[in-house]
Amino acid sequence: MSTALWIVQGLTAFAFLAAGSMKLIKSHEDLKADEKMAWANDFSAGFIKFIGAAEVAGALGLVLPQLTGIAPILTPIAAVGLVVLMAGAASTHLKRSEGPMVVPNLVLIALCAFVAYGRFIDIA
Repeated sequence: MSTALWIVQGLTAFAFLAAGSMKLIKSHEDLKADEKMAWANDFSAGFIKFIGAAEVAGALGLVLPQLTGIAPILTPIAAVGLVVLMAGAASTHLKRSEGPMVVPNLVLIALCAFVAYGRFIDIA
């Protein structure tokens, strides 16, 4: 199970690192202009930067504590935090009637829940 956890952690961390970095680097206007990011119209630039920072921190938290052995409890905690973040994203998409946009959120929720469960079991 450890190998499966590492694969999921790596892929999920990459996805969150890419998404979070984009939110941190791109301007609010550029994000709003992207049709896949239409939800950005509902949030301030600062809040979107906060979401991006949370995604990047979560990505690092999925890998680094477990990899270094320094406070490995932070890995499943980061995974739970990302589950909460993606639940908020799914809720936003549902409120905006963007049903197809919820699917990636649900996949990421499932992957992060798998990591959280697997790593909490490892620690216990």
